[in-house]
Amino acid sequence: MRFDTRVIHAKQPADPLTGAVNAPIYLSSTFRQEAPDRNRGYVYGRTANPTRTVLEATLAELESGRAGLAFASGLGALTTVLEAFPSGSRIVAVDDLYGGTWRLFEHHRRQFGVRVDYVDLSDPDAAEAAFREPADLAWIETPTNPLLKIVDLKAVARAAHGAGAAVGVDNTFATPALQRPIEFGADLVLHSTTKYLGGHSDIIGGALVLAKRSDAKRYAWLQNAVGAVPSPFDAFLVLRGIHTLGVRMRAHEASARAVARALEGHRAIARVHYPGLASHPQHALARRQMDGYGGMVSVELKGGLPAARSFLRRLKIFTLAESLGGVESLVDHPASMTHASVPRAEREAHGVTDGLVRLSCGIEDPSDLVDDVTGALRGR
Repeated sequence: MRFDTRVIHAKQPADPLTGAVNAPIYLSSTFRQEAPDRNRGYVYGRTANPTRTVLEATLAELESGRAGLAFASGLGALTTVLEAFPSGSRIVAVDDLYGGTWRLFEHHRRQFGVRVDYVDLSDPDAAEAAFREPADLAWIETPTNPLLKIVDLKAVARAAHGAGAAVGVDNTFATPALQRPIEFGADLVLHSTTKYLGGHSDIIGGALVLAKRSDAKRYAWLQNAVGAVPSPFDAFLVLRGIHTLGVRMRAHEASARAVARALEGHRAIARVHYPGLASHPQHALARRQMDGYGGMVSVELKGGLPAARSFLRRLKIFTLAESLGGVESLVDHPASMTHASVPRAEREAHGVTDGLVRLSCGIEDPSDLVDDVTGALRGR
């Protein structure tokens, strides 16, 4: 089946009891057991829930994995991943990444003695050098947040595995509609299902997809032990969002492409970051590795923070808010919002300046979005 068919039908059978075409919401915290140690696969809602089971199987199918696990948030999923790496472990992480991920890595580095090396994994030489010594986990975002760098998944996975490291990829920006990291050698994939998978800015959720059954058992144990699981209703909402993922991602991309092209070369813009532009340093890699370029665009405004504040104030359709991936267009100022936990010196060293603005392009008419950003730049 092709992707748009799989998001609706794969691993989502009609309910065997009633024939309902959508997975029912099982609002039960516990389940009747036939006898001690004999049950129908469900004993307690934290361990497993039938609605969540359908979501987890669907996620695994779409990401070409062996098993999926759903969580109450993306950071809940990442916390569970980090529980698998004891004190003394070495993590090699891409240097441009979500501020909440950086915060959690730093917490584990300080509190539990985990070593974290931040490396520009979009640079092949830097990536190769990073794995000349043993490592336990490679952590990748591609496209990265917020600078939209592209990491060569196959090359980095090969180097990381050679150093003894598992490879984890946050695939939130691309989604399985555009990129499936396990097919390039990743061992696990993470999602904030809050974003494109849910797609409507109405739930908080996360997910892991594992490439190997042995890892699936390990992380399922941790999922139950840590307990950061979603409600059945939230699992249902993510499933509902997934049904339209393919068509929504095409609409998001159409919007982002139009906005990126309109802003590239604008006299008020120093640089546009969008992998779909030929000017993007890894455009050719993105074209090979992805089935599209996504709905995220970041722009650097000339004039720094004052220019960014003026731009944000004048926008009419783009809403200033954290998060991304909903049907509505959002705009974020990373330095003061999603990446504020990263110290200024480190943030700016990685390119996250006060003049950087991140646009999550929704599924509105692309012409209206172009009019909005260009109008904000000229002061209406």
